[in-house]
Amino acid sequence: MPRWTVRSVMTENVVTVPEDMPYKEIVATLAQHAVSAVPVVDEAGRVVGVVSEADLLHKMEFAGLEPHIHLIERRQRRMARVKAAGDAARDLMNSPAITVGPDVALTAAASTMERERVKRLPVVDGRGRAVGIVSRRDLLRVYLRDDEAIRDEIRNQVLRQTLWIDPDTIDVSVDQGVVVLMGRVDRRSTAQIVVRLCEAVPGVVEVIDQLEHGYDDTTDLNRHTFMGPMVKETIP
Repeated sequence: MPRWTVRSVMTENVVTVPEDMPYKEIVATLAQHAVSAVPVVDEAGRVVGVVSEADLLHKMEFAGLEPHIHLIERRQRRMARVKAAGDAARDLMNSPAITVGPDVALTAAASTMERERVKRLPVVDGRGRAVGIVSRRDLLRVYLRDDEAIRDEIRNQVLRQTLWIDPDTIDVSVDQGVVVLMGRVDRRSTAQIVVRLCEAVPGVVEVIDQLEHGYDDTTDLNRHTFMGPMVKETIP
């Protein structure tokens, strides 16, 4: 089965800024390209951080306030105060940058965003240079796939090529990303595998399993798991 990766949905023409770009030029860059954040790169083009609108707003937040960093302030508050005094990208950016490779699966990219609590990830090559950027919105684009395209992938990739099942033996219908499977397979475990593989197809919202099966082999599998393999007793 073909695997959808970050490369499939990322924005390739990524806007970057150098470490020494002044504050006002960063603001102008964000406005000009209608983006909310940009990767910061060093002289070799490697991504070293990300600067966002939130980072830039700290200057407004602390404008006219006591510049002293209070010891009892929380770390996040102290960092915000430091950024408010920054005048260049290297002083304002979040570093090190959380990045992702272009061939990483979309599910892995989504997990990274959730774990790191970021809205976007710079996409870098093997040398750490920016080749794109992927956002939460980009990841959600897979759910805009046409129902017919999803159905064709299930029939041709999941059933025929992966499981060697004649797609005409299983009725596959897709409506708004919801897949309904009807038909009959030889074993219950086969039906479960079909459902799991369909759930992994990009754009699938839900799989409704109405498959019938001949032999329930999962009982044997569970018995083997819990009881272990039978061992013949030998008489000395």
